[in-house]
Amino acid sequence: MADSSEKTINFVVFGRTQTGKSAVGNSLLGSSDFESHCSPSSVTTQCSLGRSCRISGIIRSKGHEQGLRVQVLDTPAYPHTSLSKEQVTDKVRSALAHYFGKEGLHLALLVLRADLPLCLDESNHTIQFMQELLGPTWKDFTVVLLTHADKAEEAGFSEEAYLHSASSTLLSLLSLVQHKYVFLNNQKSIIKEERAIVLRKLLGFIRQNNYRVL
Repeated sequence: MADSSEKTINFVVFGRTQTGKSAVGNSLLGSSDFESHCSPSSVTTQCSLGRSCRISGIIRSKGHEQGLRVQVLDTPAYPHTSLSKEQVTDKVRSALAHYFGKEGLHLALLVLRADLPLCLDESNHTIQFMQELLGPTWKDFTVVLLTHADKAEEAGFSEEAYLHSASSTLLSLLSLVQHKYVFLNNQKSIIKEERAIVLRKLLGFIRQNNYRVL
């Protein structure tokens, strides 16, 4: 907490290579702190923390507007094209302790692509990875962020139709995290209004947790 008129929210971003993980971090921060571009190999090799400027117009407390600051920890992809699972785990665990050891982590954002199917093996590996890093209560603090929702829309899927047609693997994962999910339209993700919508949804999940932290 910077002061009583400000609230700081801490996020960590997880995901496979080319899911748009670093781009999600940039969208939440309203900046370009994290390197993000199309590549045949994993781009992120180190954990890095990004901090937003003060964000207005998102939350109110006791009838007064409260400033919001967002901190996002970007992490190497898992699986990674050049790092082992042990290397990724060690880097992320060390960064979580270093950056959020005192304040705590509000939400882990698991980034998946809405335009690609989620396979059972991938889901199982991801769940195991999250459990190892965040512990047995990881499900209470995890939100699935579905990127490239614009491509699903172009294919004729509304959010409701998309979920109705989704694989049992994805639906099981969403059920596991108590249906905490957000669709992110990559074409609109840099727009201020879209950012505010996503942040309000994430803050809603944090309130459901009574602002508990990991």
